[in-house]
Amino acid sequence: MRELSKSIREYKVPTIETPVFVIGEVIFEALIPYTIALLVNEVKAGNGIDRIFHYAWILLAMAMASLLFGYLAGLACARASCGFAKNLRHDVFYRIQEFSFANIDRFSSASLVTRLTTDIQNIQMAFMMIIRTAIRAPLNLIFSFAMAYYMGGKMAMIFLAVIPVLGIGLFTVAKITMPLFKKGFPKYDALNESVEENIKGIRVVKSFVREDYENEKFHDASENIRKIFTKAERILALNNPLMQLCIYSVMLFVLSYGSRTIITTNGQALDIGQFSTLLTYSFQILSSLMMLSMIFVMITFSAESAQRVQEVLKEESTIKNPEHPLEKVNDGSIDFDHVSFRYFGHSENPVLNDIDLHIRSGETIGIIGGTGSSKSSLVQLIPRLYDVTEGAVKVGGTDVREYDLEVLRDSVAMVLQKNVLFSGTIAENVRWGDKDASDEEVKHVCELACASEFIDKMPEGYDTYIEQGGTNVSGGQKQRLCIARALLKKPKILILDDSTSAVDTRTDAIIRKAMREYIPETTKIIIAQRTSSVEDADRIIVMDNGTINAIGTSEELLRSNAIYREVYFSQNKQGVEETIPAGEEVLA
Repeated sequence: MRELSKSIREYKVPTIETPVFVIGEVIFEALIPYTIALLVNEVKAGNGIDRIFHYAWILLAMAMASLLFGYLAGLACARASCGFAKNLRHDVFYRIQEFSFANIDRFSSASLVTRLTTDIQNIQMAFMMIIRTAIRAPLNLIFSFAMAYYMGGKMAMIFLAVIPVLGIGLFTVAKITMPLFKKGFPKYDALNESVEENIKGIRVVKSFVREDYENEKFHDASENIRKIFTKAERILALNNPLMQLCIYSVMLFVLSYGSRTIITTNGQALDIGQFSTLLTYSFQILSSLMMLSMIFVMITFSAESAQRVQEVLKEESTIKNPEHPLEKVNDGSIDFDHVSFRYFGHSENPVLNDIDLHIRSGETIGIIGGTGSSKSSLVQLIPRLYDVTEGAVKVGGTDVREYDLEVLRDSVAMVLQKNVLFSGTIAENVRWGDKDASDEEVKHVCELACASEFIDKMPEGYDTYIEQGGTNVSGGQKQRLCIARALLKKPKILILDDSTSAVDTRTDAIIRKAMREYIPETTKIIIAQRTSSVEDADRIIVMDNGTINAIGTSEELLRSNAIYREVYFSQNKQGVEETIPAGEEVLA
């Protein structure tokens, strides 16, 4: 709670006002039955109508005051709880933005969505109860008991007798249900993950006619949640009959013992006014106990949500700025000094092993290799999306760990394997590269990326709205827009991670030519499956099982590297004799 309470911030005033108003409401509610007792005694004594009206006006004033305080408490509570939830979402979302890829790998996207929505909603409800109901119920209980003792003497002690019964019962219920809730919330994550995966891949699901399979998978996830929470809520439901037992036991005692006292003492020990007031206070005390029971259920339910949200807030990014970061990247040179990398520190085999590579600023480097050869892992170390396990990665002659993260990443543009567009217009998506770019600059980079070919044919042109995830454009169109976005950034280093796989070879060649002319001083790293995408690079790196197998030009690798040669000839129909000049030796 100490950690989560930091999110109250500017809503401290309504958070404090709420219990203050609740105190006023409870005081007047506690005084109303006492005033009624005085009124009954006045009537019993045969006093005139003026005395009756005197107490009637007092009761009306008390009721209006209690109503006003209750209304103000409700307003303050709404402001405080909704504001707290807004800040908490803000804090969780911003903390996620600070996460490194390693941190994000710890939490699934579905789990983070659940924590930002369902879990925070549960916490909001608990917070609302804590600052209002959890203040009102105990105060009402204390005031009502004090007044009941004042009016009924030792007979009020019956209320104390039920407290141990309730305490033991509620503690037992909590002890059983908490592990069930802890087990249940990850099932929500699994359900959301199933929904997210299905919606993202709905075209694949329909093309393979797998709707029944997906329905069954969703049903299983939903059924798991139902079973766990039904079991937990079945146990929590025992809370209600326990409360009812205590309530009716107390009421039975008060009615029987109070009536007997009035009859046997002829109203001397307890008169009608006191008895009616005692009954009223009995109802208030028992309703307060019911409120406490509701609070208990809500807090029990939301405790696991609070823990899950706190996990995100307390998660420290594995990648942080140094104490005195450098604010400028000199050039686009890249050096890998005997770099090894593991995604998880305890992994036995490294993903990258002893990479020693030096790239000059402005050089165009091609990277080729089989699936799982760690091509993407290699380039993700450059903008420090991950930190190396051993060795050092240098950009501009300086270890990337010495740069300010924003400065470093602003100098590197990446077009990832999985191209991502955001909901908004085409122009807005391209301006991710430079939010201040003019319309002419946006159009120019789109022309360089061959995106203008399809944009100009759209009815709304650059104002065409891109649906979430870019579902209303093709894979090739999405790639070209992402390339245009990267070009607009004019970075010192441009990384294309298999980002032209969905365009034809002619368009691919045009884009590469445009990059050479538009950003000649930028270091360009092109990861590709097609040799045609990298054969005009200054050097080509052949990756194999997390190591550099060979480095050279396309001609050199054709002569000396079996892996490159195999890939090349599998994609090009001509034979060895047509590719390698006569007299050149082909090394095995």
